[in-house]
Amino acid sequence: MTAPAWTPEHEVDAAQAATLIAEQFPALRGAPVTPLATGWDNTVHLVGGEWVFRFPRRAVALRLLAHETAVLPLLAGRLPLPVPDPQLIGEPSGGFPWPFWGARLLPGTELADTGLPDEQRLCAATDLGLFLRALHEPALAALTAATELPHDPMRRGDPGVRGPQAREWLARLAAAGLWQPDPAVFGLLDEAEPLGPGAGDPVLVHGDLHQRHLLLGGDGRATGVIDWGDVCLADPAVDLSLAYSGFLGPARDALLDAYGPVPAERAARARVLAVNLSAVLAEYARAEGRTALLREALAGIARAVR
Repeated sequence: MTAPAWTPEHEVDAAQAATLIAEQFPALRGAPVTPLATGWDNTVHLVGGEWVFRFPRRAVALRLLAHETAVLPLLAGRLPLPVPDPQLIGEPSGGFPWPFWGARLLPGTELADTGLPDEQRLCAATDLGLFLRALHEPALAALTAATELPHDPMRRGDPGVRGPQAREWLARLAAAGLWQPDPAVFGLLDEAEPLGPGAGDPVLVHGDLHQRHLLLGGDGRATGVIDWGDVCLADPAVDLSLAYSGFLGPARDALLDAYGPVPAERAARARVLAVNLSAVLAEYARAEGRTALLREALAGIARAVR
């Protein structure tokens, strides 16, 4: 049986993280270290209640780490929502062969874990729309030019690539009895796959913006955007996918009003990616026993075609 794509090659537990951090950052020696989150590419620990350290789980994440540490310091303070600012960069050592980094904790809960009903997402949607409008300004792409970011290396803005992938993930969910095949979803894929990638000038994008990467506070407002390993230059549809997987009705309208006009073909590309990412998240959540994420991801598939 093939191992899941997110299977770690190195997984740093709290004890190892404490040792590695103490060796390179003496000021944090003795600070409590507790697991905070895991994803496909990183294991994340909270240190001293104030710092978040990200340790790569797979070799593919090393390139992503380099992009994060190059771009995020340039964005700090330039966007309407906080983003991580890597201030403590750990070097490879005998205890861990790869670099890692730490940033001040951004407060909040992943949208996927909030269980917030669609009708209560309006404030977060407005916050995200304003954030994406600022992120996609051409000036920010110019600001990061020296970092030599790739142009949509995962081809997330191309429904001709992401549509067929979505069909594969949806088939797995259907086979597991988690998703009832929906003609509206297949109709979207059929119509959008021939569009191909957008032809406009690329903008700076988060690159992997879904319900795990938007943080919310207890009041329902957005408090930050995390996990920037896939930051790149791409069509804005790559980030706008969250408008369609994470929001519905008045909340989505508020997001798009705050962001600005979205052409129909760009919206179609964003919807296809919304289906793709939601299906991937659902399969990951099923395999990892993450009930809240599974519920949110399946809802994301349904939202994408409404």
